[in-house]
Amino acid sequence: MASKTQFAVGLDAGSLRTRCIICALDGENIRYLSHGLAPSGGWSKGRVSDQVALAESIRAAVTDAERGAQISVESVTVGIGGVSVCGAQSRGRYEFGRPREIDAEDMAYAVRLASDVRLERDRMLLHVLPQDFTLDGRAGFRKPHKGVCSRLEANVHIVTASFQEHQSVIAAAHLAGFAVEETVFEPIAAAYACLFSEERERGAAVLDLGLHSSDLVVYDGDALLLAASVPVWADHLTRDIAAIFKVSYEDAECLKREYGCALLGLTSDSTLIEVPSPEGRPAREARRSELNQILEARAEELFEYVRTEIQRAGMDRNLMEGIFLTGGGAFLTGMCDMAERVLNCPAANGLAKGFGDWPEELISPAWTTAAGLALYSAKLKLHEPPRRKLPGLIAWIAK
Repeated sequence: MASKTQFAVGLDAGSLRTRCIICALDGENIRYLSHGLAPSGGWSKGRVSDQVALAESIRAAVTDAERGAQISVESVTVGIGGVSVCGAQSRGRYEFGRPREIDAEDMAYAVRLASDVRLERDRMLLHVLPQDFTLDGRAGFRKPHKGVCSRLEANVHIVTASFQEHQSVIAAAHLAGFAVEETVFEPIAAAYACLFSEERERGAAVLDLGLHSSDLVVYDGDALLLAASVPVWADHLTRDIAAIFKVSYEDAECLKREYGCALLGLTSDSTLIEVPSPEGRPAREARRSELNQILEARAEELFEYVRTEIQRAGMDRNLMEGIFLTGGGAFLTGMCDMAERVLNCPAANGLAKGFGDWPEELISPAWTTAAGLALYSAKLKLHEPPRRKLPGLIAWIAK
């Protein structure tokens, strides 16, 4: 392979599995080369508890991908998620003093003013995402190039993260021997992979369902309106089964995967299933409907939280493209049906698209975030925006 070829590497270090995808850049096109998978370590309830164990997981996943691509990886783009990440609206006002024509530098400066917010201790800016501009009180200008005004206001959505958690993930990647190109909120990365620009413009949401995190982003008019974490995730469903059926966590997970459904009526609810018993006690039976009632209650709670966030963004009944589910939690049968029932909009699994040579085995919501991180890495290499100043701004203006 030619030495001039650039490589884009996405690393999704989840609580259960660590996934890595390596792609090659062919001009403006991105082509799949290889992927790697390894069990995760070093996490406790969605937070890094052991950087060395996490580094070993990262190294194993990247090494697996390197083997298939036959290259050596030097840097990666890493996903960040969980309850330590949150979003908020901000506005920056730039007073010119007299009417004049707006240029890209004026827009960038107004956004910089909007990002200049006082953060709590242990908080850091992860993303500054421009939405639109207001010119002398006239709102709704997406890209007001060459517009004339004396007061320019930038409306942005800022995404912040725990500095300690963020640094823990970066330190683990460094321990594994890799530089970190950028860190990206995981559902934003997933949206890069599973949503085209026109879909975001018509209104869409992405919910990344992980073992210990559920992260949401909402788009309208190609602008990100909201980034948030939801306090219900896949682990809650398994723990509910374990507590009510009095079985081990591992047995509860097996029951969920084999017989579970997030909505009653979609499966043969009257059939009997075998419930594991402690050693020395006879096996038990339960109706499948009993299992699915547990899952339905928790799944409904999850999407009630999601609906509250969507309403907060002002997008209730306005998601024309619907909501896309990514992450391992999307595998549970009936999750899309429950989403449609609670949110009253279309729902589907978010799958990666737009990649050359994409393998069939990765057509799965579990791989969408890693694919989006690789795509983000590719865009960094193509546009080369300044690091850690105003993430996403230069690429946004250049689109």
